[in-house]
Amino acid sequence: MRHPTMIFMASSWICIALLWGCIVFAADTITDEPERSTGTQQVVHGAYLARVGNCMGCHTTKSGQPFAGGRRLSTSFGIFVTPNITPDKETGIGLWSEEDFWQALHQGKSRDGRLLYPAFPYTEYTKVTRQDANAIFAYLQSLPPVSQSNPPNDIFFPYNFRPLLAIWRALYFKAGVYQLDQSQSEAWNRGAYLVRGLGHCNACHTTRNVLGAGQDDALTGGQIMGMNWYAPSLSSQLEAGVGDWTIEEIVTLLKTGITKRAVASGPMATVIRQSLQYVSQEDIHAMAVYLKSLTENESGNAPGVSFSVMSGSLRRHLDLGGQLYEKYCQTCHGVDGKGMPGIYPALAGNRSVTMKSPLNAIRSVLNGGYPPTTAENPRPYGMPPFQQILRNEEAALVVSYIRNAWGNRGSLVTAVDVDRSKGGGY
Repeated sequence: MRHPTMIFMASSWICIALLWGCIVFAADTITDEPERSTGTQQVVHGAYLARVGNCMGCHTTKSGQPFAGGRRLSTSFGIFVTPNITPDKETGIGLWSEEDFWQALHQGKSRDGRLLYPAFPYTEYTKVTRQDANAIFAYLQSLPPVSQSNPPNDIFFPYNFRPLLAIWRALYFKAGVYQLDQSQSEAWNRGAYLVRGLGHCNACHTTRNVLGAGQDDALTGGQIMGMNWYAPSLSSQLEAGVGDWTIEEIVTLLKTGITKRAVASGPMATVIRQSLQYVSQEDIHAMAVYLKSLTENESGNAPGVSFSVMSGSLRRHLDLGGQLYEKYCQTCHGVDGKGMPGIYPALAGNRSVTMKSPLNAIRSVLNGGYPPTTAENPRPYGMPPFQQILRNEEAALVVSYIRNAWGNRGSLVTAVDVDRSKGGGY
């Protein structure tokens, strides 16, 4: 059996929006029926949905007031500064109505009709039902108002010419609430609604063109803007597809961040620590059902990289990497690369190590990392950073070695690759 370490990741042009909170309430099934619950129930339900929608993570600065905005989101189009969404009437959304809020989520338009930049993931939020949008708005309006004016965006020319957004939207945006797939189960539809809509996983797990447009709901994977991480494809078993996993295994990873087969690290560890571990069991199960279905009928056999003849120079190259591995990595990950299931991830057969992009493997070596701290894994074992110990050339040797040891087959990594990974230019 393979033991791939999956680095799940999931948000928008800039995945920082995936820092969720921890209010739990079992969400209702998808429906467009009017809200019939009491005001208190609606607020509690909206609090839960706001966390699923990543509102706090994007609209809160470090050590800042919740939802007061001011967070700087770096992208290749410039810096976007998140707005204040507390009910302050001067600097927040205290003068907004339900209709205004619905217009923002569903149509990507501000209260005054201005077109919003898709750094705010309305391309995914448009799938949210009116009932859920109203609940989120009720929750936001129940918050203490915070008077906080935030600086304007600093967007590069010509992207700062807002009328160009009309052309972008005509090409890449289609408003529409999620439509149930009658051929699928209720759990599958609930999972699809959360993954495609409120969870906006495709905002990270997609390849984007030069104008920042993704590939619909394909979840094909792509580099995350401004974060130097690669969000692996969830629709390919060669990367992070889970078609050969059990539902229980997927749920465990999403709730705890670690299983015998996988460890979540990087941005996804933050998502699990701050959000997914608190999501209702029903919703996590539904997400697992949907994610499993994406690759359930796909073969996970990777073609790998073929070296017709292992030249002497190539062998020496990998031997040097092996020596560094023995010195710095072998104690935890083992001579055979199998690690210690549930503690130290296996590197042998690890799709995060062998997939086409070596970026995550490089980042892990340089920065180290910890699985998320969760209720079921309160003291996770971590990996120390080696950026101050290994030169770029040495880091490249180690990553090249683990990508080609124990039956793994991956392309070689160069010192240039390592250097690029530090600056986001990979």
